[in-house]
Amino acid sequence: MSVQVVSAAAAAAAKVPEVELKDLSPSEAEPQLGLSAAAVGAMVPPAGGGDPEAPAPAAERPPAPGPGSGPAAAAAAAAALSPAAGKVPQASAMKRSDPHHQHQRHRDGGEALVSPDGTVTEAPRTVKKQIQFADQKQEFNKRPTKIGRRSLSRSISQSSTDSYSSAASYTDSSDDETSPRDKQQKNSKGSSDFCVKNIKQAEFGRREIEIAEQEMPALMALRKRAQGEKPLAGAKIVGCTHITAQTAVLMETLGALGAQCRWAACNIYSTLNEVAAALAESGFPVFAWKGESEDDFWWCIDRCVNVEGWQPNMILDDGGDLTHWIYKKYPNMFKKIKGIVEESVTGVHRLYQLSKAGKLCVPAMNVNDSVTKQKFDNLYCCRESILDGLKRTTDMMFGGKQVVVCGYGEVGKGCCAALKAMGSIVYVTEIDPICALQACMDGFRLVKLNEVIRQVDIVITCTGNKNVVTREHLDRMKNSCIVCNMGHSNTEIDVASLRTPELTWERVRSQVDHVIWPDGKRIVLLAEGRLLNLSCSTVPTFVLSITATTQALALIELYNAPEGRYKQDVYLLPKKMDEYVASLHLPTFDAHLTELTDEQAKYLGLNKNGPFKPNYYR
Repeated sequence: MSVQVVSAAAAAAAKVPEVELKDLSPSEAEPQLGLSAAAVGAMVPPAGGGDPEAPAPAAERPPAPGPGSGPAAAAAAAAALSPAAGKVPQASAMKRSDPHHQHQRHRDGGEALVSPDGTVTEAPRTVKKQIQFADQKQEFNKRPTKIGRRSLSRSISQSSTDSYSSAASYTDSSDDETSPRDKQQKNSKGSSDFCVKNIKQAEFGRREIEIAEQEMPALMALRKRAQGEKPLAGAKIVGCTHITAQTAVLMETLGALGAQCRWAACNIYSTLNEVAAALAESGFPVFAWKGESEDDFWWCIDRCVNVEGWQPNMILDDGGDLTHWIYKKYPNMFKKIKGIVEESVTGVHRLYQLSKAGKLCVPAMNVNDSVTKQKFDNLYCCRESILDGLKRTTDMMFGGKQVVVCGYGEVGKGCCAALKAMGSIVYVTEIDPICALQACMDGFRLVKLNEVIRQVDIVITCTGNKNVVTREHLDRMKNSCIVCNMGHSNTEIDVASLRTPELTWERVRSQVDHVIWPDGKRIVLLAEGRLLNLSCSTVPTFVLSITATTQALALIELYNAPEGRYKQDVYLLPKKMDEYVASLHLPTFDAHLTELTDEQAKYLGLNKNGPFKPNYYR
């Protein structure tokens, strides 16, 4: 039987329309709060039930349609995809309706059709023709083309400029490469006393702040119940913290209580640009943007401090950089400063060093070691945000991965608990035998870093120390090992030792670098060794509400304390105040506290209203 091959390649040029994608460019005494007895009494929440003063949810706006989504685009699409746009010719030696036709693969990879008489016919091949919708082309060409290639998904997300999700994209936007220091910007009131990435992002930042307010009940209650007394009237607070939506709620609360504020960022990667813009639009002098250089970082702090006609009398610090800068550059300012409130392990360590050397000029409040900070922010916040930060940057699966966590303080405990729950094999390094014993009894194997460095998939530091992971450790890591830091400072990982000629740095995505050795081995370094969760993801707002309320009350306490109550030393937050912060958050859970009877209170030797723990309790 002879087999006749009929080639239909030339005749079978089916033209299937395809949209052409163009590059798009983006456009130790009881705390005195400075309030009357009646006001303090009014601020204590009821024993049961929710808080009737909780703010109502902010209204959402429907997203605006993106370009090319109107009726014209739909009509063009329908016309382009109609049968007339491209007909597929029938092969000459077969009938499509014949049920006996069989399919087989042609030797050159195409599909062939075999008819009952043995004739093999090559199936028609499609030839793609690139077309574009006229209305979309016109719309796309209107966009500026200063920047090079951008992804379609990125551009589309930015076109939905009236949705909440699009606001998040602005944080990482690098549309304008001009340094904010070189820009002349003014808010709607004509003020230029700020330096942010783009003041036009203020509307999106305001929406994020409104969302954060819903999860910060204590600050909102404090704002409503204490602003009549204005306990911070006359306070001039200079702050250096992470500038996020939660910090914005704190700043606006301090303003409502009578304070004037000037603010800079304590981390070059954690600033939300749209939130900074919203604060600047509201009249707060803010000097911060995401991706600052080291020089920008210190310049921003100096702009907050060195202002003609304005001198701070209170400091709110996170890490000690602001306190260090004033002590180094403007030591005379401490003559008018009433106190310092410090939040982080690193900053508190610096304060104790100054106190021990006799160089601490003013009283300081150690918020980091308050119960509400240690047991909530450090533990629960890190337990949730460690997974978020790792997922967003690496897209990795945690089950079965070997992880070493350096440090088993509250931050380490949170990280270990989260990773263990996800099925990871977790090792712990620790210098403190008490924390080490806790790790062992929680089911983790206590090791030295050198013992496991060759086998682990992830290394996480959370000690507050320096050179926890050295170049020697980095050299011995396995290929594709992920290295990150959950401590405040960027000193825990010796990143500087990696900036040598023999190593190649490759930026993979935002806050993710591959450091490549000459033999091809690479490690994945997150946020250049800086704080992972606030640099690469977000943190739970409710937990930050607890910390922010603690900071606000500490500021009120130090500012209103009579002369002589606090000397030039570092103090812990009074336990009564810790308990008050916790009580402000209980109505959110519809929680009902049990009250002691007089007999029970007498038996325990306690006041029925607290404090219920001694000041040394942690």
